[in-house]
Amino acid sequence: MKRMYLALLASASFLSFGFPQATANEASFVIAPVLVRDQPDQPVPPVRTASADRPNLGGGFIEFLFGDRPQGAYRQQPSYPSQQPLMPQMGAAPAMMGEPARPAFDPKYEKQVVEYDGNEAIGTIVIDTPNKFLYLVQGSGKALRYGIGVGRPGFTWSGVKQISAKKEWPDWTPPAEMLARRPDLPRHMEGGPENPLGARAMYLGSSLYRIHGSNEPWTIGTNVSSGCIRMRNEDVIDLYDRVKVGARVVVI
Repeated sequence: MKRMYLALLASASFLSFGFPQATANEASFVIAPVLVRDQPDQPVPPVRTASADRPNLGGGFIEFLFGDRPQGAYRQQPSYPSQQPLMPQMGAAPAMMGEPARPAFDPKYEKQVVEYDGNEAIGTIVIDTPNKFLYLVQGSGKALRYGIGVGRPGFTWSGVKQISAKKEWPDWTPPAEMLARRPDLPRHMEGGPENPLGARAMYLGSSLYRIHGSNEPWTIGTNVSSGCIRMRNEDVIDLYDRVKVGARVVVI
């Protein structure tokens, strides 16, 4: 009986003093974790630490279980930006090359039906050089109007012609006069998207002038050609399908 009493007394002493002492010892030591970094550039994982205004729960696993994390009890190390390579923006290539910005197409040069009070017969093409418009007379006081590019100063002209031929995706052979001014031009170019005559051409009489498309639609509404009348490809295709060889063309 005496031995049992002594054993119970020893157990009570351990329960009274041992557990708090063990808790205090747990709180007094900090074991630094060893970080193994397979990829040195990856951000360090966040480290949780007890805040100063909370009761000491002993740290470690007990703190993790019973800590009040939603109230900001833990501080987190700042994250590091990812070291992703900067990829070039494809749309920025023209700017990097120093290419000047092309002007936007003015909506007033879109194809549209307008009032017409002139005396020309239905099917006649009227070219208003100063205002950069081409009209196709429709009758009943109406006309289809298209925006055009016209000759540069010194290359404009006026008169009456007829459409003598029509060609789809025409070849281009610069005349001798043009080659004299621009010897860098090709002597001949097959028809296609890169051809300066564009998708369609309507030849005016026996002259070197044409109504034709263009691979430079931003030049519509300007004085740009050597006397030809240029249109956007979609507009010249539309006009080409509406007129016939022999149609009257009045250039003013």
